[in-house]
Formats: sequence, structure tokens, C-alpha cells
Amino acid sequence: MKQVTILGATGSIGSSALDVIARHPDRYALHALTANTNVEQMAKICQIHRPRYAVMSDQQSAEQLEGILSGSGTTEIISGAAALDQVASDTEVDMVLAAIVGSIGLMPTLAAVRAGKRVLLANKESLVMAGSLFMTEVANHGAELIPVDSEHNAIFQCLPMGASAGLAEKGVTKILLTGSGGPFRDLPLKDFEQITPQQAIAHPNWDMGPKISVDSATMMNKGLELIEACWLFGMDEANVEIVLHKQSIIHSMVAYNDGSVLAQMGKPDMRTPIASALAWPQRITSGVEPLDLLRVGQLDFEIVDENRFPCLRLAREAFRRGGTSMAILNAANEVAVASFLNHQIKFTEIAKLVEATLLHIVPNSSDSLEVVLEDDARARKYMNQQLVQSKLRS
Repeated sequence: MKQVTILGATGSIGSSALDVIARHPDRYALHALTANTNVEQMAKICQIHRPRYAVMSDQQSAEQLEGILSGSGTTEIISGAAALDQVASDTEVDMVLAAIVGSIGLMPTLAAVRAGKRVLLANKESLVMAGSLFMTEVANHGAELIPVDSEHNAIFQCLPMGASAGLAEKGVTKILLTGSGGPFRDLPLKDFEQITPQQAIAHPNWDMGPKISVDSATMMNKGLELIEACWLFGMDEANVEIVLHKQSIIHSMVAYNDGSVLAQMGKPDMRTPIASALAWPQRITSGVEPLDLLRVGQLDFEIVDENRFPCLRLAREAFRRGGTSMAILNAANEVAVASFLNHQIKFTEIAKLVEATLLHIVPNSSDSLEVVLEDDARARKYMNQQLVQSKLRS
């Protein structure tokens, strides 16, 4: 029986993980579930799954949850950043699913790594912000890192026994990272100015939260995944190619020096990579229907147009620049996306504001977590200044 902590239980990844885990009560038990401030959903989850701990981001939310769950079970309710670190590093925990969206997920994910856990990584920001430091900590503490993002899990499955180092010696020449192109892949560029938040979060293939959905629409999500792939698999960004694949059936591919290209296919359902990561190197049922290629009919592939998706170019440039550039990129994007969702800026301004921040802030070495967090804060401050100035001009 493996004890599991889910960081970000109320999000789409967390919900999918709970579904998979509930199918295997003989294999997995829930040690802890965490959430931000969604008390109502967390209460429902706790009533069904009965974790040992439930962690809320603040004391007020924890007290509200306590009021709902009072007398209904044995779940202990705690709150705050220290509580997140506690349930991520507890000696009783075997696996930690890091599914908190955004930079806030970095610290508890690092806590799990430093405790030597099997970390099922869905929080790409941990690697985007502090990739070098993060991978060093994985090696130093003997943690086991298994990617959960559908693309990176696909790559992991296509490598020799999940290898993640020395890939050139194993014959790997290229990683082909697939992306659907989001809801605006065919929209005329002249119409981008009028894109609304409601349109941007309506992904054609995947059911995701608002922030990730907007990132998919700008393809910043694919840029962040490119950076994540470079750190996870020790690849140079020049050897990571992004391919548009509208059906989201092939989740990514690995090319070898003998001409072979291995692909992982499946329906666009996050329960597949979650089940793969939970049971690796074994296989368990996920609840996902088998893929019927005859019904799919055909698979299409296209080159990505970076004029349509400038965030991809910005992500590559940030990786090439190195240091804290990727933390700056991520912070600026988080502020820009939140502003777009709040109807403060246009869709097309997301990339423009991120680029302006990258050009303005000089990056530092990313060897220190303190410096990474400082530059993250510098980027957010500058972004907010830009937003104020933009509002004044309008």
C-alpha cells in the first residue's frame, strides 16, 4: 500500500488523480490532499476520499473546512506554507503528485524532492523557474522524478526504460513535442485583438483550468514544456522540436539515430499519464477508453508559426539566455495571464508585456533559490508597473 500526497487536489490534474487512485484501493491510500481556497470542493473530496490530512492555503479557509467536516471523519485540517511542506515530506509518504498550478508549487515540490520521494511532476513551473537547482536536488537526495504532463510522460515512456540522462549515448537524436495549437490555431491573425477570456479557456481537446488553458491558447504552455523537457531529459533546446498535432492523439515522440521514431498515443485524458506515473514501471487501469485508430481516421502534423505564437520564441530565448531568465519569463506570464482573465489587457498584449519584461530585467545566476525568488518578484513588480502605465495611457 503506497501512501500518496496530492498537492493541488481541487484542480483538473488532482481530480483525475483521485479518480485513478479510487480505482485501486488495494494499492494506494491518500495521506494528504491540498487546495488553495476552494473550501466547498475540498469538503466534497474529503468526504469521499477521507485523507489523513487536508491542507488549505490560509487559516480562514481551514476553519471553514473544519466547520463543514466537523464530526464527519478522521481528516486533520491544517493550513499554510509550512503545512504544504510537511505533507510533501512526511516520512510516511511514498509518492507526491505535484499538481499545484504556478510558481506557488515550487517550494512544496522541492520539499518532496529533498525528502527523497517519488515525485510525480505536473507542476512545470518548478523546472521552468529553477531547473538546474531542482535537478541537482533530485540527484543529491535520491528522489525519483516521473513527469505527469502528457507530453513529458509520453517522452519518458518512449525512452529506454524511462532513461533521463545520457540520451545521446542511447541513440536519441531529437525529442518531438506535440501540441494541439489550442483554440486559435486556425483563427485569422487579424481577429486576435478581439479574443476574449471565455474563448481562450475553451480548449478544443483538453479539460484544463483557466491559467493553463490561456497558456495553451498563446502556446506559452508549449514553450514552458520545451524548457521542462530540456531539464528533464538533458537535451539542448535545438534538439527539441515542436510539432502541431491537432488531434492530441500522439502525445510526443522520440527520434533515434537508426531512423526509428517512437510515439506514445492515447486519448486526450490525463488519467493515462497519471496512472503510468503512479505505477511505473508496472501498468494499472486508468478508466480511459482504449484508443480506436480506425475511428480517429487520420493524424495531421504541421509546423508551428511563431508569428502567430510569439510566446514560443520568448521561451526559447529565455532558455538560451539562461540563469533566472526562465523564472522572469514565468513570472511575467503569470501576471499577464491573470490580467487578461480579469479583462485588464488584450490577448495580444500577453506576449508583448512578457517580452518587455524579459528585455528590461537583467537575469542573474540561478544557482541560489533566493536569487530565483528575488528575480521572480522583480519581474512581477515590473509587470505590474507596466500594467498601471498601460491603464493610464488608455
